[in-house]
Formats: sequence, C-alpha cells, structure tokens
Amino acid sequence: MSAEPIPLARPDVGPREQELVGEVLSSGRLALGPMLDRFEEDFGRWLGARGAVAVSSGTAALHLAVRASGWGPGDEVVTSPLSFVASANCMLFEDAVPVFCDIDPRTLNIDPAAAEAACGERTVGLLPVHIFGYPADMERLEAIGRARGLGIVEDACEALGAVDGTGVRVGARGHPAAFGFYANKQLVTGEGGMLTAGDDAVLEQARSERNQGRGSDMNWLSHDRLGFNYRMSDVTAALGVAQVERLDSLLAERERVAGLYRERLAGIEGLVLPCEDEGAERRSWFVYVVQLPAGVDRDGVIAQLGRAGIASKAYLPVIHLQPFYRVRFGFRGGEFPVAEAVAARSLALPFFTTMGESEVERVAEGLEAALGR
Repeated sequence: MSAEPIPLARPDVGPREQELVGEVLSSGRLALGPMLDRFEEDFGRWLGARGAVAVSSGTAALHLAVRASGWGPGDEVVTSPLSFVASANCMLFEDAVPVFCDIDPRTLNIDPAAAEAACGERTVGLLPVHIFGYPADMERLEAIGRARGLGIVEDACEALGAVDGTGVRVGARGHPAAFGFYANKQLVTGEGGMLTAGDDAVLEQARSERNQGRGSDMNWLSHDRLGFNYRMSDVTAALGVAQVERLDSLLAERERVAGLYRERLAGIEGLVLPCEDEGAERRSWFVYVVQLPAGVDRDGVIAQLGRAGIASKAYLPVIHLQPFYRVRFGFRGGEFPVAEAVAARSLALPFFTTMGESEVERVAEGLEAALGR
C-alpha cells in the first residue's frame, strides 16, 4: 500500500471552531453581528494593536491601508519584488505606482539601503513585506520614512506572531498593517483578513469603506464616501475567534515542525535553509521555504517529489516578472538580481501544525533522492 500523500498545507481546525460556527448559525446573525466585534477585539488584544478591522481578505486590508494613507494617482511607493502579487496590486487599485527595490539576501525582506536609493521626488511611502514570516527591519525603514516624510504600510499577511528587532509584534507599531487568514496561514478562516492601525481615523475609515462607505451612525442605505463590499461574515469571524484562542499553541506547533526540518535538512550540501532569528527578531512560521543548490532543475525536483506523494511548489516568483507587470511597466530580468536569484531557487515544502517526525523524514528523504544526494 502506498503512503498517504503529504499536502503542501493543512488547516488546523477542530471542535472549538465547529462550536462557535454553530453558535453563529443558531443565532440568526450571519453578518455584522457580535461575533465580528468579538474577533476584532480578541485579535487586537492578542496583537497589542490599538484597533483592528476585520475584512474579507488580506488583499482587502492592504487596499484599505493604501486608501487610508492617501496614496493615489502617480504617487510612488517603494516595496519588495519578492512577494505575493497583492502587495503591489493594492497600489494599482488606487493608480499609485509600485517601485521595486532589491532584497536582503539573508532575511529576504526589503533591503533598507536599496529602498532609500529607490526613493525619488514622487515617492510618498514604503510598503515592507514581512516575507515568509520574518520581520522586516522596521527601525531602519522608519528612519528613512521620517527623514523623507513618507508613510508606511506593512504587509504582515504572512507574519502573524512575528516580533521585530525592537521586541514589538509585527503589526503593532501603529502603521496600517494587513494580515491574511487564508487556509495555509498561521490563523485560518478560509478567507479573510484584518487591518490594524494606531490611528482611530484610519480605523474608522476602514470600517466605513469595508461596508460600502456607510458610517457607523448612519442607516443601512446612507453612504457618505466611496466604499466596497469587503465585509467579513460572522461565520468566518467565528473561526477567527476560535483560532485566536488557540493561537499561541498553533504558533508553537509550527515552530516545532520548523525545528524538525532544520535538524533534518541541515546536512544537505548546497541547500539554503530559512535564516535563523537574530537579536530580538522572531520569525512566525508561515511556510517552510528552502533554496535549492545552484544548478538544480527545480521543476524536476517538484515532479519527482510529486511522484512520491509529496507536494511542493516554486515559491515565490518575483512580481516584476509576472506577465502583467512586464507588459504594463516594461520590467526585464536582471533589474533586482538578489530577488530574482532567490525566486529561481526557492521551493516550498509541506508545512502544517500536525506534521510529525515521520512525515518530515519522508519529505527529507524524497528531497535527498530528487537532488541525487
């Protein structure tokens, strides 16, 4: 009998999630009800943020953060090319212009020196991405922002629970910050997101704009600004409440699995593992992404792992070389060599809270075989 396939990700939901979803279904309040408020309050308290606004996705949270920052037509915002495409798309929604710069080869986050060099006369902001759950260098980025009068929006969609170099949880520094709760994230609701901020005006604007521009003190069909249908249902929020209750243990389990991988893969020649924490910085484990040895056929590795029942994925391609961005902005290969080199060698391995030693061992053996080790 062949072994059970190992998926790339598996959401960790259980009886408590079922209980709270059932509570919502029995209540008759499926949207804009008390469970939504409860999720926002619990999440903000756990994170240490002034306030939190639940929305339909991490992308929606990023879009509302861009709008709250006032970034619009022709404004340039410096960001990382190594990210999921939403971190750049959110600017295009408002006709702002993403300006990419290269990344730090260790952390894979935006390189502050490269970010500063990319700033020009039309630069209005910085949008760091805490890639793969590792915190960006917020102290240096904030110093650039202060010196140049730039706003900052944090893409924390992969980094719930990460701690930056000053000991502050990512998303709790007061800048608008976006979190995502897709099914492979640290906290899962299937779809969904959260915007956090330290400014009450930003929070108020986001609550209005997620609900078609309706103010909190206005009736259902009265709207005082342009808005969107970015609401989160109470069913989704119920999953979030249950997950926040378990969040510390969920994060600990992900760290456990990462430790198993670190120990088992450390001896594979040429394989680059995720960087270790440095100083006060702490990664929140979203995915386990390695960089294959130079010259290895990544597609061949993925195919061989697949034949062994092990899922893997080339993760992530750089944004500026996506077909849409090539056509619209004329990007070419070689503009951001560090990001491009990392993207060409990166491979996401199966990673989820319930992985055990035997599954990690099977992945490691499959990877060794695919690499000819």
